[in-house]
Amino acid sequence: MYSVFIEHWPYDDPGQQEVVLSSKQDIKGIHISKTLGPQEYAELWDSIHVPNDLKESLLCQSLLNFTLRPKVSRTVIPLHGVILLVGEPGTGKTSLAKGLASKTAGLMHSKKLAYLEVEPHSLSGSALGKSQKAVTELFGQTIAEYAQGGPTFVLLDEVETLIVARSKLSLEANPIDVHRATDAALVQLDHLGDEYPNLLIVATSNFSQAIDSAFVSRSDAVVTVPLPDKAACKAILSDALTGLAKTFPKVRDLVSHRDLGDVAENCVGMDGRQIRKMIAVGCTFSRETAADPNKLTISDLRRAAEKSLKEKKRMAAA
Repeated sequence: MYSVFIEHWPYDDPGQQEVVLSSKQDIKGIHISKTLGPQEYAELWDSIHVPNDLKESLLCQSLLNFTLRPKVSRTVIPLHGVILLVGEPGTGKTSLAKGLASKTAGLMHSKKLAYLEVEPHSLSGSALGKSQKAVTELFGQTIAEYAQGGPTFVLLDEVETLIVARSKLSLEANPIDVHRATDAALVQLDHLGDEYPNLLIVATSNFSQAIDSAFVSRSDAVVTVPLPDKAACKAILSDALTGLAKTFPKVRDLVSHRDLGDVAENCVGMDGRQIRKMIAVGCTFSRETAADPNKLTISDLRRAAEKSLKEKKRMAAA
């Protein structure tokens, strides 16, 4: 177990960019720790094309966490400081969460925002009781010690791997330890919610049905990140083609092509990641285009969209 030793906390020293740890070894469960500014993940926020009201609602919920919770008792409004983002893989939940952290940092004005990313897979242990202990130390000690220093934003990706739906556990794969780890996480979340109103945890999940219902009930907001509609598909295509055109200038002509909307319509049903990769698929229909993506055509994109969507439907039916 490694504790956080606050030698020069970044809220007092604007030049300090990282929390100083008591050990050179990484703290178990923490993938990234830094002081976050408003621009670091701003591009990620802009790259995710979801309804504007969804982004605005997320930002308001995040801001409310740091303005209301420190001043209003949980007996009045029982906020835990948890936001849960759910949706299909590739819809941009993680990018949206990172962007939210930067946007929130921009609203903190003179205050600094500590940013942590949790790696839940590193907390599982084969020996009985190891996962429970690791979870307790992560939430009850490490995250708590960061939150003691000032406003803290925690990204907990793939939360279903850490807080498993206990009602669905079988007798396989050491379920007792998994059950206890979930119990420990919920107990510590209650403690963090009580003691640290300047802490916000944003969790993401591709499989919301696999999350324990007690965690869902503790979430202050559960937000579904949808697959992109036609307008969003076209915006993603335009963004990706514009970026590609920085290296292959002739691709820029496709951004204003009159048939790009038809390609976008063929992309409905894909997630944002698939749409961006689909452009690369369009470059694979001839050796000439693979050697020089400047030769990419709107017909290539249309064909790639049809192929990618057909493959997605085939995989879903399998």
